[in-house]
Parts: sequence; C-alpha cells; structure tokens
Amino acid sequence: MALGVCELLWIKNVLSGLGFKQNETMSLYYDNTSAIAIAHNPVQHDRTKHVEIDRHFIEEKLEDGIIFFPFVRSELQLVDVLTKGVSSKVFNESLFKLRMCDTYAPRT
Repeated sequence: MALGVCELLWIKNVLSGLGFKQNETMSLYYDNTSAIAIAHNPVQHDRTKHVEIDRHFIEEKLEDGIIFFPFVRSELQLVDVLTKGVSSKVFNESLFKLRMCDTYAPRT
C-alpha cells in the first residue's frame, strides 16, 4: 500500500510538472479490508509492528486528504490478470475489460 501511495505521489508530481494541477483526492483501489482498516486506525497492533513506518506515512497522507482507499472486490481488480494466477473466467473477463485480444486466434 505504501508503494502504491508513493507511485501516486510521483505521478501527481510528474503531471504537476507538465502543467496539470490536480486538487482532488487520489483513489488507490484496494482489495484488502484489513490493510485499509490498519491504515485508518491510529492504534498500534502487535501484528503491525513491522509496518509501523509505512503505516505512519499512509496515515499522514490520509489525514492530509491526498489519498483515499476505496474497497474493490478481488474479482474486479484488473491488475490481478497481470500479477497472479487467476481462473480462466476471470482471465477472459479481464482481457475483455482491458480490450486485449489474442493475436493468434483464428479470425471468424
């Protein structure tokens, strides 16, 4: 999650350098409700000691209104088709949504 926030901030800076000013809150769609809860919860938990610095960074950006973490179901994450093994149904649906096609498929 912290890496995703860093990437969003980098993209925002690049676009700002190109003259595109964005004042809206950026959304990082996430499919892990536990990670979202930890990012919003200021209470330290024993299980999150190893991510304390990242959590503080994320919490700071949340409080500043720079980012927002809307929940999205895993089945709707389009990036999963590029990063994980998924079922053929999810794979084909993702390819359709991304408008990708099999160049080797016979044309009908």
